[in-house]
Amino acid sequence: MRVTRMAAVGAVAAAVLLTFQLPGTSAGATHSDPNSAQNIDQPLRALSVRHDLRVGTAVNMDAMAADAVYNARVGTEFNTVTPENVMKWGEVEKTQGAPDYSQGDALVAFARAHGQKVRGHTLVWKNQLPTWLTDGVTAGTITDAQLRTILRNHIFSEAGHFRGKIWQWDVANEFFANAWEPNALPDGINADNFWVQHLGEGIIADAFRWAHQADPNALLFYNDFNIEFNGPKHDGAVALIKSLVQQHVPIDGVGIQGHLGIQFGLPDVPGLSTNVHHFSDQNLAVAFTELDVRMVLPNDNIKAQAQAQGYNVYFQVCLLNPRCLSVTVWGFTDKYSWIPGVFTGQGAANLLDENFNAKPGYQAARTVLAMSTGPHHRF
Repeated sequence: MRVTRMAAVGAVAAAVLLTFQLPGTSAGATHSDPNSAQNIDQPLRALSVRHDLRVGTAVNMDAMAADAVYNARVGTEFNTVTPENVMKWGEVEKTQGAPDYSQGDALVAFARAHGQKVRGHTLVWKNQLPTWLTDGVTAGTITDAQLRTILRNHIFSEAGHFRGKIWQWDVANEFFANAWEPNALPDGINADNFWVQHLGEGIIADAFRWAHQADPNALLFYNDFNIEFNGPKHDGAVALIKSLVQQHVPIDGVGIQGHLGIQFGLPDVPGLSTNVHHFSDQNLAVAFTELDVRMVLPNDNIKAQAQAQGYNVYFQVCLLNPRCLSVTVWGFTDKYSWIPGVFTGQGAANLLDENFNAKPGYQAARTVLAMSTGPHHRF
């Protein structure tokens, strides 16, 4: 671990455990005492400063260009941003040997102008790969040895291009099998993963080594979903992280995506906090990287309150853990949500509705940030 600054939460952590309550009459005035409550009527980024925490969103660059309201809210509401798609390999190198980082550059410039940090997403993933790459592997015109070289060159090219401009990189993304994917290796890695099939599990460690060489100052993360819940995927992810640390692989953190559905139930603070500590106790940072809370449509008040509780729990758990650097929501308005296009009949997963009106989940996040004690010194 290259960055080791942290402080114990101590007794003040207990004060973070708030029972969810929508802000009513008065949330309290702002005081000079950093441990006192803040005025809740502020953007998330302002409320997070006292906790030395970053609150971010995934950014749709098409919406940024076409929607002035969306553009403005990205700048005023958040102090870290993640490219939703424009740093994924299939987007940046549609033609082999001709990478185009212009959209990523535009997001980095926006972040710099608005005092934001950038999470890079993602260097090694089984999805959204260039068609020339997957077609070449399928046809046999790209051998496994060539594939390894191509991947190494991609990491050096992209991480090198953005060297010094990225706060956290999601280096390796979604390598573990899920319950509906039966072809798991004994350690839980998905045997059907494109990279594991062709290059073996050791490619995960190699990707971190290459990324560190390309950008020595970026924090390097393993990123996955459902690893915060008890079960084989959690156990496998913890074992992988321990193994990488023991091998002195340059990994700095674990990204817990946090894609939730209220119809499946939501975690509580003690259980979630315990499982997150299984990662942070390895002397690593943690971050919630893709938080959203979907529901079966239509939305109603009961579902909205349940959704708010989901956001409430994840913000609380991050504040309880001094190694938790950031909470990033995967889109902040239902107007541009990815959920309806992937999960039929589901949606309304974000903090704001289609008209950018605040939902109970947004108020829940503000309440936790405003009413929790602080500050907590983080990495």
